[in-house]
Amino acid sequence: MFLAALCFSYFSKAFSGSYMKSSITQIERRFDISSSTVGMVDGSFEIGNLLVIAFVSYFGAKLHRPRIIAAGCIVMSLGSFLTAMPHFFMGPYKYESSRAHTASSLSNVTESISPCMSNQIPLSPPDIECSKTGNNMWVYILIGNMLRGIGETPITPLGISYIDDFAESENTALYLAFLHAVGLFGPMAGFMLGSFFAKLYVDVGFVDMDEVTISPQDTRWVGAWWMGFLVAGVVSLLAAIPFCFLPKSMKKPEGQKSPNLLIFKEKEMMEPQKKATIKGFILALKKLACNRLYVLLMVMTLLQVNSFIGFITYKPKYMEQQYGQSISRSNFITGASSLPAAATGIFLGGLIMKKYKFGILSASKMAFTATLVSFLLSLSVFMIGCENKDVAGITVTYNGNKVETFQESNLFSSCNSDCHCPSSRWDPVCGENNITYMSACFAGCKSSSGTGKAIVYHNCSCIESVGFLSANSSARLGTCPRTEKCASMFINYIIIQVISTFIFAFGGSASYVIVLWSVSPELKSLAMGVYMLLVRTLGGIPAPIYFGAIIDKTCLKWGTKFCGGKGACRMYDAESFRNSFLGLTTGIRAPSFILFFWYICMVKKRVSKKSPEDGVQEENGGTMKKAHPEDATKEECVALEVEKESCM
Repeated sequence: MFLAALCFSYFSKAFSGSYMKSSITQIERRFDISSSTVGMVDGSFEIGNLLVIAFVSYFGAKLHRPRIIAAGCIVMSLGSFLTAMPHFFMGPYKYESSRAHTASSLSNVTESISPCMSNQIPLSPPDIECSKTGNNMWVYILIGNMLRGIGETPITPLGISYIDDFAESENTALYLAFLHAVGLFGPMAGFMLGSFFAKLYVDVGFVDMDEVTISPQDTRWVGAWWMGFLVAGVVSLLAAIPFCFLPKSMKKPEGQKSPNLLIFKEKEMMEPQKKATIKGFILALKKLACNRLYVLLMVMTLLQVNSFIGFITYKPKYMEQQYGQSISRSNFITGASSLPAAATGIFLGGLIMKKYKFGILSASKMAFTATLVSFLLSLSVFMIGCENKDVAGITVTYNGNKVETFQESNLFSSCNSDCHCPSSRWDPVCGENNITYMSACFAGCKSSSGTGKAIVYHNCSCIESVGFLSANSSARLGTCPRTEKCASMFINYIIIQVISTFIFAFGGSASYVIVLWSVSPELKSLAMGVYMLLVRTLGGIPAPIYFGAIIDKTCLKWGTKFCGGKGACRMYDAESFRNSFLGLTTGIRAPSFILFFWYICMVKKRVSKKSPEDGVQEENGGTMKKAHPEDATKEECVALEVEKESCM
């Protein structure tokens, strides 16, 4: 029953967390902030963890763990509701447009004045309208996300230590594998729901959708991001209920011993749990700091986590900018392909560990091999990318030549010199020549017909210019689609991602278990807490920020806020984005394999020092031999004590 309840809480926290990841781009556009700023908003979840995780992990282990987890789920629920609140206090979304109108002010006329003369229409809204945009209300999302982080804190350290305390030792790996496999349905549901809500306009139900001139493929589109957080709040609230009725402790079958007997003395294992005190907490932290296996494992994990969190945070944005996918489709593909592969890999890995009764050495080798193979396979993604879209004045000249370095003066040409177009407005149109122009004005269009998304521009002088001869000099709203070659590249990218994710996840169960088996049993809960604390602090907080800052450097054209000032990026340099994003991911991850190999050597060295008389469990071809603790030699005990005292 506890496992079932914990699985649902894992689903809940993963669901809300992945939904936040799927909504990052929507939030960035809705509040007109940069990728580095939205990365800070995303990292606030880890800040919430940082505030309480060490104390929850230590003192929570001495108290009623199920009820503490229940309280955490309730706080998570409140955080999700708070995250959605800014939508209800902001005015309607007014997207950037050179036509000086928004979804709420479009006329239904089928003919309009010349887009080339649109500069004569005032583009700056009245100050009273600016006061309603609420650009600073992203702070409430940051606070709500921080509350989610605080509420999520007790679930992992207290839940996993509870299972390891009261489950049969040979079943622990299988239970953890099942827990994380079921938990992965949370991200799957989060990304799928994110995909659905990203298709809905942010103000759906409050505006006439026939008057909205942008589509989900447009970089100005903002989906109904707030709806998913209301759903996440309800799910988190439901997850709290079962824990209120579970006992503080359970009976564990007699004679069960943990596989980390491989390293720690039997006397240490059987020490009764002492009353929680500040002094005991400090001494426990000191023991962890003196555990070289644990410290090395932490450094290695931090490198892996920084790479993973940075990658998964901006993966939908990468697919959008690199392969021309909408955010909705990017979220759907992430939820429907990579996450099921991860769940399958984790569960199969746990089954193999149970069948062959892996100890700490075998588990370490399994985790190392899986992550290394996955890493090598992922390197091929560098060669699977698309070129920049042809955007006149930004990536190509009006004569069709490639632009090496973008300059704002490149936006103007003899074909649109009489239009005096505003260079700050991003309202792209796709010409019949498959070239994108920053606006109908920059395309030199003289007239238009239709309303809403069906607007078509005619008599566009730049489309008729030298090098772009076309039978029809018209343009339609939106950027031009990617080529068929790019579409096939995207399919190859997805296939590699699925295979790589499955292999990496195959060693996932082993990675979790070796953390527990690298410390003495009375420190398991604290070890998991400190583990999560450092992962959140040094991985979860900075990674989205510096990844976002690197991505911002590749921006070619920034948007403009409704009331002036730099908004969200509208177009990135595809090649620079790919090399920077994937290069940073790979560069951070690569050194971790050297440390992982060192960790395996240390574990192997300790295992080889043990004998059947040591009172430990020894690995032998995947099986475990048990011996009597009273037969340990004095010299071996002294050596163990010296090692223990060496860093005190």
